[in-house]
Amino acid sequence: MTDKMCFPSLHFCPPDWLLLAEGEVVMPLVSIEERMNWVLSLGSANIEEKNNGQGGPFAAAVFDVEDHRLIAAGVNLVMPLGCSVLHAEIVALMRAQHQLGVHRLDLIEGRRFELVSSTEPCAMCLGAIPWAGISQLVCGARDEDARAIGFDEGDKPERWSQKLQQRGITVHKDICRAEAVQLLRDYQVGQGQLY
Repeated sequence: MTDKMCFPSLHFCPPDWLLLAEGEVVMPLVSIEERMNWVLSLGSANIEEKNNGQGGPFAAAVFDVEDHRLIAAGVNLVMPLGCSVLHAEIVALMRAQHQLGVHRLDLIEGRRFELVSSTEPCAMCLGAIPWAGISQLVCGARDEDARAIGFDEGDKPERWSQKLQQRGITVHKDICRAEAVQLLRDYQVGQGQLY
């Protein structure tokens, strides 16, 4: 006989401070650097007192490509919520899909969406990007920057950015990279937990 495990109400709530930060974005963040700097500020807040130092240095947000308006943001919630899949990119994608009422963002006719991530996606998040219907990916720090402080980014295919581009997903790398790398180093200096 096998035991049956049910999850009658599987849900998670983003931190209150993240909801407040989203609410403060009234004007569109027009430049790619403005959007990245805002995402990096979320990563910084996530490793400070706002998440008891457990949040990790990663943040991401989904924006409308045409008008640059914020749809939803995410921060790494792996440690605070005890769930290995709650990477910042996954949280941002889940929240954007929920808010817009679709399981793939590219199902909304006439709209395209951008994922801005403080660091290049790990293997798991990389796989989620095309399935989520993202048309543009913007990255700050590189994979090797995250690995340099001890994070396991998983096994990603070689030339992953070209493979995304072959699927029609534009990739922008190294946007505000120095600031994104500093965020990772700040986490390391603060002896943040690696996962």
